[in-house]
Amino acid sequence: MTAEPLGLNDVTALVTDAIAAPSLHNAQPWTFRYLRDIGVLRLYADLERALPRTDPEHRGLHIGCGAALLNLRVAAAAAGLAPLVRLLPDPARPDFLAEVHLCGTGPPDGALAQLGSAVRRRHSSRLPFRDEAIPAAVRRRLCDAAGAEGAQLLFPGAWHVQTILDLVRDAEGREAVDPEVRGETAQWTRTEPSAAAAAADGIPGEAFGPRQRGASAPVRDFTVGRSMTGRGWAPFEKHPNIALLGTGHDEPVDWLCAGQALERVLLRATADGLAASVTSQPLEWPEIRWTARDPFSSMAHVQMVIRLGYGPEGPASPRRPVADVLDVL
Repeated sequence: MTAEPLGLNDVTALVTDAIAAPSLHNAQPWTFRYLRDIGVLRLYADLERALPRTDPEHRGLHIGCGAALLNLRVAAAAAGLAPLVRLLPDPARPDFLAEVHLCGTGPPDGALAQLGSAVRRRHSSRLPFRDEAIPAAVRRRLCDAAGAEGAQLLFPGAWHVQTILDLVRDAEGREAVDPEVRGETAQWTRTEPSAAAAAADGIPGEAFGPRQRGASAPVRDFTVGRSMTGRGWAPFEKHPNIALLGTGHDEPVDWLCAGQALERVLLRATADGLAASVTSQPLEWPEIRWTARDPFSSMAHVQMVIRLGYGPEGPASPRRPVADVLDVL
């Protein structure tokens, strides 16, 4: 491995993989700056893409940016690099989330490199899954993926899965009577297909999935009372495989770690043939978020609800061009 700073083409390829990460409402709240003379890539929060009503503390924003950082690390490892990462390197700049020294010495992270092919394949699937349990060995690999990033993944029992489903319905009811939250959701989700909208962000209509017959799976309904032509109904799995991703503390650095853990779990799931969707809907209301925690577990703060299973891959949501998110100095 050379210690020379990477060229622009190589950095562009890394950022292309980084921005394939999921984010709240696919707002893609990140920007990158490459200091080519010293081979340093910096990650910043794009606060113009924050969701002030849905995500007032920027917890979801940090999780999305953490997921992008994990993708960057995976892409770097797959390219034979061993980057050095510093989180929140400047306390005076809370929007400066991470500094990545791309020319670090040492061998690349082999476990991360193996996930490289899953970065572009990973999509959120809000389609019905089969009623099929996930083997214990696969669950262990998913838990290990979260643990490798300093987070915890928990598969709750049947009674707590029902609690999560009840919390999702509670959150949907709260959103339905909050015009500011509804307006923010409508701003970033479009009932028309991506081809018709010609948008590079947000969630297009084809990614919503069908409406549920019943309420057996924690899948967010982005229509929020809006009409949508051609969207049908379908039964979802009666016994969903739900996982809770959490951290010991609940500060910005923990949210960044949770985002990296989330994406590592999702990439591991993709590599193992699983489809997935995520929802933070019951975690966006402080008065009910605490109830998402399993009181019999050691998980202190739930950061994301993950639905996993065997079923169709979801359609890809759009991404902004790299030129819009990468600045080179």
